[in-house]
Formats: sequence, C-alpha cells, structure tokens
Amino acid sequence: MSEQSQIAPAEPDEQGVAPATLADPAAQSSPTTPATGAQARGLLRALRPKQWIKNLLVAAAPGAAGVLSHGDVIGKVALAFVAFCMVSSATYLINDVGDADEDRHHPLKRQRPIAAGVVSPRLAIVTALALIAGGFAVAATVRWGFLALLAGYLAVTIAYTFWLKHMAVFDIAVVASGFIFRAVAGGIAVDVPISRWFLIVTSFGSLFMVAGKRYSEHVTMGAEREVTRSTLATYSREYLRYVYTMASGVTLAGYCLWAFEQSKLEGPVPWFELSIVPFAVGVLRYALLLEEGYGGAPEDVVLGDRPLQVLGVIWLILFGAGVSVAH
Repeated sequence: MSEQSQIAPAEPDEQGVAPATLADPAAQSSPTTPATGAQARGLLRALRPKQWIKNLLVAAAPGAAGVLSHGDVIGKVALAFVAFCMVSSATYLINDVGDADEDRHHPLKRQRPIAAGVVSPRLAIVTALALIAGGFAVAATVRWGFLALLAGYLAVTIAYTFWLKHMAVFDIAVVASGFIFRAVAGGIAVDVPISRWFLIVTSFGSLFMVAGKRYSEHVTMGAEREVTRSTLATYSREYLRYVYTMASGVTLAGYCLWAFEQSKLEGPVPWFELSIVPFAVGVLRYALLLEEGYGGAPEDVVLGDRPLQVLGVIWLILFGAGVSVAH
C-alpha cells in the first residue's frame, strides 16, 4: 500500500461522521429515539474529539519562547487546552443543530449524530451551554485576558455558524482565525509577548491549511460541492490554489526570516536555520496531498501521513534544540 493511500479523504471525520457504508437514505433521514448508551456514544462523537488536536496550538507561543518548563506555565497551558476543547466542542454542537435539516439530505452529513436523530437538539444545546460555562470557568482560572479571548473565539465561531459561513472569502478567513485564536491564546495565558513573525507564520499557515481544505472539498465533491458547502460554488479550483500557494509562500518566508533572526541567540550549531529544511519539506508534502484531494481535515492529514509525521518529529527536535540553547 502506498504512503498516500493511507490517508482517506477526511471530510466524514471532519464533519463528525463515522466512516460507514451508507444505508438507505430514507431510513437515515428519519430521526429515531435512541437508547441511552447509543445517545451517549453519539453525543461523544458529536463533540468531535479528533479535532481537539488543533487546541495543542495553545502551547506554540510558550514553546517558542522557551518558558514551558518555567513555574506554573505548563499547568496554565494545560488549562487553556481544556478550556478550548470544551468551548470548541460546544460550537460543533451548535453548528450541527443549526444545520440538521440540511444535513439530512446530504449523503455523508446525514450520519451526524444530531441529523440522524441519535442526539436530540435539546440535549445538544444543553450540553453546549454546559460546556461553554465550564470552559469559561476554567479560562477564568488562567487569566482574564485569556477568558476575553476565548469569548471572542466563541462569538466569531457562532457568527460563522449562522452567517459568515455563507459568505465567500469570509468563510475561509474566519475558519483560519480559529487557529490564530488558539495560537495567540497560549501567549496570553502565560503572559508571553507575541512576536510579529509568530503572527505572520500562524496567520498565513492557518490560511494555507483552510484554503487547502476548501480545495480538497472542491476536488472530492465534484458536482455535489454546492450541497456540501454553499460557498464552494463561488470558488474555482484555480482561485483556491492561488490562495493556498500564496499563503504557503508567505508562511515559508516568514519562518525563514524568523529563523535567521534567531541565529544571534544560538551557539555554534545553527539549530533554527536547520529547522527550515524539515519545515519547508513538510509544507511541500502537505501541498502535494492537497493536490490529490487529501486535505479535507488537517488533523487527519497530520495523523495519517507517515512522511509528514517524520518531518514533524525532525523539525520538533531541531526547533527544540534551538529553543533550549537560546533560552
């Protein structure tokens, strides 16, 4: 089996859908009252725990600053991660309740727990409110600034769910902002200054992944893309390729300039400059997977592609060595 064949187009998982053979559409579009055990499992699936990997971005700024081992920093980062997991899962529930009727007519999305009737809208909303309250309570123990940023993330995400997701360009920008919120939140949580290079790399890196996701959806869904996401009918493949190509170029340039700037903090071994190699090759590898339609969910690409994982480990070792020497 080839390396790339290990990754399946990941939209089902990204949308909270368990891969399965589709049954009769009429049967799946009729919600039923599930048993308690099935409802609990469905609720857990609706929280989309696979996407919690995105929330690890809260460790990016403290890690780059070399302060993860200082005092209670790691504890605050862990609390920030938990808070984002709770609030982001709440937004997934709210989104699925709002889209339930439309999802029941979609060949894949009708398997979502709420659309399939496994989880009732009432239970989903109650759970979402509880998660938001819990997430805000956890955030308040970190820093008030972090709580304010988390509230901003929630507001933007809800605006996306009910309005901005139907506006071309804005939908890409808002989804990309979710990654930026997470990355900046980590710095705010532990009071670490956010550098201009960090903002450039995270902002355009996020845009690269989100535009690539839209491109992958455009490729895999074909003529049905408008049913999947209304804005896809507005985008051409050429436009989406332009966006993620531009974003990847700025990301690479920003990272290179940052690495060269850090050289004055290093010892005899140029760790940060060396980390450019796996970083650049990783971006190129990810772009190749996008071209083949495997970028439907960034987390599935990262977890499913072995070469990308190896590059990530090499980059982490070189980057970590540079941070340890510099700080």
